Amino acid sequence: MKDLVKQLLVLAAVLGGLWCATAWPRINDVETGKTPGYPDLAVHDYGAGVDSVVKGVRTVASRLSRWEIVGVGKGSAGAEIQAVHTTLFQLKHDVTIRVRREGSRTRVSARSKSRFGPWDFGQNARNLREILEALDHEVF
Repeated sequence: MKDLVKQLLVLAAVLGGLWCATAWPRINDVETGKTPGYPDLAVHDYGAGVDSVVKGVRTVASRLSRWEIVGVGKGSAGAEIQAVHTTLFQLKHDVTIRVRREGSRTRVSARSKSRFGPWDFGQNARNLREILEALDHEVF
């Protein structure tokens, strides 16, 4: 009986590994509008100005768990916010959020890149979805 349980556990681990190997694209760097594996991740447009959107990014990052703003730069073309998202397993992902004024709209694009390993198991896409969805609720 113990041998059967061990065999079933090994089979479950192998099947789990195969599922993980095929469930996500083999990438560790995801950017809105540029990563074919995630066509749903698009650049977001807002009616608010650059300063309001930057304030919104800072506000939502402070509310979300495991997010930290590590830098903000502003120039004539817009602003860029550097953040770090840390997973439950203490893996860090560098996130860059670019805020640019284009005509009457403010465009927000973002990139998330893993610091460790060639494969992120979808974490970078989840990072971008989390911050952009929260920003959608914060900025109108």
